Amino acid sequence: MTRWFEDKKYLNRVSLALGLLVLAICSGLYVKHLIGPYVAAVVALIVIFGASSVRIADQWEKAIWLRLGKFKGLRGPGLFLVIPLIDRIYKYIDQRVRVTDFQAEQTLTGDTVPVNVDAVVYWMVWDAEKAALEVRDYQEAVAYLAQTGLRETIGKHKLADLLLHRDTIAAGLQETLDEYTNPWGISCQYVGIKDIIIPDALANAMSKQAQAERERQARIILGTAETEIAEQFSKASESYQGNPVALQLRGMNMLFEGLKEKGSLIIVPSSALDSMNLGAISGMSALAKESKPE
Repeated sequence: MTRWFEDKKYLNRVSLALGLLVLAICSGLYVKHLIGPYVAAVVALIVIFGASSVRIADQWEKAIWLRLGKFKGLRGPGLFLVIPLIDRIYKYIDQRVRVTDFQAEQTLTGDTVPVNVDAVVYWMVWDAEKAALEVRDYQEAVAYLAQTGLRETIGKHKLADLLLHRDTIAAGLQETLDEYTNPWGISCQYVGIKDIIIPDALANAMSKQAQAERERQARIILGTAETEIAEQFSKASESYQGNPVALQLRGMNMLFEGLKEKGSLIIVPSSALDSMNLGAISGMSALAKESKPE
């Protein structure tokens, strides 16, 4: 009785309330001896048949109406009547968007890597007649079809493609599912890959590979910077070539920058002392510092 009431195939709140009300009135009349037992029994049967003819479908539902086992049409939403013992409501089809979780465990990718993939599909029934007549249990059919399609998709792609292009792969899977479910009156609107789980050993190896790749890129960037610096120094040397006065001025500027703060130590190559005449310049600077009054 509880299952019947929840499924709304045989009972609903309106029919139950009307039936109880009429039975209560008949019971009161029978107790007061205003009607006989046969009349009360006939009224009770009429109430039972009348209550079973009243059906209700919610706003988002369509009722599959069968007459003597043959499809008659769709009823609802709202209140409607059926003929007892002749008409039957086979099922109430929910036409709202639904969510189904599915997964593929220990499935081999195109490069033979076992992965566990969790995904979700959003779908809805757009044709209640096809969903009721073309497939027995459309909810289970959608779940199994999505799981099978996910396994086939994983087998066609390598692990790197699954990790980097999961949105594109999910969109392709959604189109495949929609192609199969459209004849059932069902539309798959979106497929999302929630998680891709790979073996721990492979995850550690991929982490080490990524770290080595970052170190390689860092060294390449450092070498590129050194090359660019060398090219700039080469261009600067061309400016000083054949112009010893400019070279000496540059040496004096470098020495001045180094002696601006007290206690600074400058290490100058011996070749620079000869080419830029820094020996005389540094001697003059030291002599000037010693002769500076305190």
